[in-house]
Amino acid sequence: MDSNKRPETMVRITTPELAAAFIDEQIAAVKAQVGDKKVLLALSGGVDSSVVAALLIKAIGKQLVCVHVNHGLMRKGESEQVIEVFKNQLDANLIYIDATDRFLDLLAGVDAPEKKRKIIGGEFIKVFDEEASKLEGISFLAQGTIYPDILESDGVKAHHNVGGLPEDMQFELVEPVKLLYKDEVRVVGKALGLPASMVDRQPFPGPGLGVRCLGAITRDRLNALREADAILREEFDNAGLNQTVWQYFIAVPDMKSVGVKDSKRYEGWPAIIRAVNTTDAMSATIEEIPYPLLHKITERITSEVEGINRVLYDLTPKPIGTIEWE
Repeated sequence: MDSNKRPETMVRITTPELAAAFIDEQIAAVKAQVGDKKVLLALSGGVDSSVVAALLIKAIGKQLVCVHVNHGLMRKGESEQVIEVFKNQLDANLIYIDATDRFLDLLAGVDAPEKKRKIIGGEFIKVFDEEASKLEGISFLAQGTIYPDILESDGVKAHHNVGGLPEDMQFELVEPVKLLYKDEVRVVGKALGLPASMVDRQPFPGPGLGVRCLGAITRDRLNALREADAILREEFDNAGLNQTVWQYFIAVPDMKSVGVKDSKRYEGWPAIIRAVNTTDAMSATIEEIPYPLLHKITERITSEVEGINRVLYDLTPKPIGTIEWE
């Protein structure tokens, strides 16, 4: 029997009871696999790695070593939330690395999207690798692989978890949620007591805001993007659109236009709102956002965010426009 294949008989996890049964089963399996040895996990703060972390903390406590690398391209408050939830609430064995300067220095002047992605991905592995080599006695590597990753890695795209590890890292893998679909992972996360803001978090690309700060990344524009994105998310949450819209974010291009502020001409960047619905991310439709809400978001972003003087709404479905701009 292929351990990477979901059994036909496996019931879809939709209730807290089914989640609790799954958690108990996985705790027993992890204990049997790991024994008294240590497990390493790259904890991004995304849904999958967070749920795996919470599950393993319940199973093996301090034998799990979580490494959270802040590459400086996180959304507002995300690294802080990882520290709050895992270190302060769950008492995890958490190593936090603020590598902001390291990443942003490497990215200075780089405007080709593919090159940016490669730098961010490559450096991430380097930082994680350096930390791993400082640790003693790690025998296992935990990953937030989920079932769609396994289905997709079948030749379609390089597997985002499994593909990136250095050849010489000889760890046995611990992948407790690898047979689950995303909606099931969320149900399990809630049953483990993780906050809704973490469990219902939107898909977020590995390079983070790096692919939404279009062109060569500068610290001031990255900061403006982070603040504008936080306002968009807050207003969507308040209006209940976080329940109905699959993904929404801001992109800020490397261009300026003239505006007026305090009766003076003022050059600033435009913030572009992207809000799409999709079932499979292969195609996406545009969400109809009520105009009063768009006006409110525009008002807040242009008055509260230094450097932004226009707000635009991207009306392009996929195809023809991809979900992300880069």
